[in-house]
Amino acid sequence: MSERPKKIVLAYSGGLDTSVILTWLKETYNCPIVAYAADVGQGDEIDGIREKAKKTGADEVIIDDLREEFVRDFVWPALRANAVYESTYLLGTSLARPIIARGQVEAARKTGADSVCHGSTGKGNDQVRFELAYMALEPSLTIIAPWRIWQFRGREDLMEYARSKDIPVPVSKEKPYSSDRNLLHISFEGGILEETWNEPPEDMFVLSVSPEKAPDRATYMEIKFKEGDPVSVDGQEMSPAELLAHLNEVGGKNGIGRVDMVENRYVGMKSRGVYETPGGTILRIAHMAMESITVDREVLHIRDGLVPKYAEMVYYGYWFSPEREMLQAMIDKAQKTVNGLVRLKLYKGNCIVVGRKSESSLYHPGFATFEEDAVYNQKDAEGFIRLSGLRLKIARLLEQSRKSRE
Repeated sequence: MSERPKKIVLAYSGGLDTSVILTWLKETYNCPIVAYAADVGQGDEIDGIREKAKKTGADEVIIDDLREEFVRDFVWPALRANAVYESTYLLGTSLARPIIARGQVEAARKTGADSVCHGSTGKGNDQVRFELAYMALEPSLTIIAPWRIWQFRGREDLMEYARSKDIPVPVSKEKPYSSDRNLLHISFEGGILEETWNEPPEDMFVLSVSPEKAPDRATYMEIKFKEGDPVSVDGQEMSPAELLAHLNEVGGKNGIGRVDMVENRYVGMKSRGVYETPGGTILRIAHMAMESITVDREVLHIRDGLVPKYAEMVYYGYWFSPEREMLQAMIDKAQKTVNGLVRLKLYKGNCIVVGRKSESSLYHPGFATFEEDAVYNQKDAEGFIRLSGLRLKIARLLEQSRKSRE
């Protein structure tokens, strides 16, 4: 760092790491610290955060309610893409980081801060996500990443420092893992979960019951889509945040959305993550069902071929990149016809599509029937198949000719 910072905006959660970082920043740089807390659906974790930040040394505290923006401008675009990383992870943390970073940059502009700081470790993905967003949005800001420069080497060092400075320690021996929550999901990693053979303890889960304890009677629901975005559940229109929160509750009660995976981090190592994403799981299944009758075959196939790349961009931290925005424009164009209703059956961890209908449907029973119809002449299939297989036929004929000459 070429010059000492004059004012720092810290992405503050109130957890162990950022609580220690706040005090450490004051001691290290002796400048005003703005604690920036973004509410993206952490629930009661946000309660008392202003008082805690002030007590820990913050000169100013900014709390932003970003729940509606988060779902509308980050979760819904990813849903329109059916984005999933490594076929499993619905990108809950990956989508939350860019909106937090954006709010942090805006806070720096408002308060006249010249530096921003995050609490991500030097081993994880979040450091990349935060810093790529900072650079894309306000390249003049100095970035401070304490985990890469201070003397602490692990959580035990932080807990010892916190005790010496009378900082409340939110991590206990009874729950030896870390978690991150927002409206899309809650994630768990580290501690006992680092051993890939260990089954996650049942009392760890927050948003869902186990499938074994889910109701014995199925729950039916109908979700309405407009241009790829969900707009109502069972006829009740809701805001984006309200709708996702509602589906989290209903899905969680039915044991839906649990994932236990070992993923490949951007920085090069494998990491085990356990996730609960009830509402997101329901919506992705419903959205794909809606697309199945409203999107042209070739458009759907091209888009589906790009989903892994889109998800990778988001996971790696390139939300504010031109390539993600380009793909998003293409994806959103394909969503103009994704309008209609999907009926779902939720039962003991399963989300099953049992109906779909749309005024813009490309499906017509009269065309798909095995009975006589007016648009398809079965004799046409003969020429279609001959031309489709012509290259295969020619290749084999030439091969047989070469062999006969040997």
